[in-house]
Amino acid sequence: MSRITVGICSEHKLLLEGICRLIEELDSIDILFKTHSVEGLLDSRLIDQVHILILNPHVLDTGILNLIVKITMKHPGVKVLLLSMAEDETSIHKSIKAGAKGFLSRESEKEDLLEALLTLRNGHDYYSKSITQLLLKKYVEELKSEKPSEPRALDCLSSRELEVLTLWGSSYTNNEISEALYISIRTVESHKNHIMQKLNLKTAVDMVKFAIRNSIIEL
Repeated sequence: MSRITVGICSEHKLLLEGICRLIEELDSIDILFKTHSVEGLLDSRLIDQVHILILNPHVLDTGILNLIVKITMKHPGVKVLLLSMAEDETSIHKSIKAGAKGFLSRESEKEDLLEALLTLRNGHDYYSKSITQLLLKKYVEELKSEKPSEPRALDCLSSRELEVLTLWGSSYTNNEISEALYISIRTVESHKNHIMQKLNLKTAVDMVKFAIRNSIIEL
C-alpha cells in the first residue's frame, strides 16, 4: 500500500501537537497539513490531497456535524476520522449520519489510531472498542430471541480468517491478535480486510455482528 496522507484539525492546540507527534512515530503515514482552526478548512487547497482528515473539535455540535456533511459532499475522496469526548449513542449516530467514517473515543491509544488509519485507507469504517460496544448493545438485545445461522458464509473463510474473526469479535486489538497468532499487525489488518470483502461487510461493527449472529462469539 502507498503511504497514507493525513490532515489534522484540532481546536485544542496542545492536543494538535500531541496528535502530530504520535503520527510522526507511525510508519507509512505522512502529515500533509495541520491546523487548530476549522475556519477555511472546507476550502483548503490541501484537503483534496489527503486520504484522511483527523478532526478533533472542542464540542461535537451542529456546526461540526454540518462541516462533516459539507466535507463529505465537496471532497468525497477524503475520509473523516473523529476524535471526540462525546461518546453518547445520539452523538455517535449523528456523526455517522453526517458522513464520518471513523470515531476514536477518549480511551483510544496510539495503536488504535494506527488501526483506524489503516482501516479507513482500506475502505472500511472504524470505531474504537467502547464505541463498537455501544453500537452493538441494541443489536445484541434484538438477537436474544433469535440467532439465524449463515453456514455458507462461514465456509468461505479460511481457518486463519476464522481465528482472526473470533479474536476480533472477542475485543482483541490488532496488536493482541498479532501476538496470539504470531503474525504481524499488517497481516492481521490484511486478514480483516479479506474477511470483510468475502462476507460483503462494510465496517468492523458489521464483522462483530456477523460473529454474534453465527454464534462464533457471545457477548
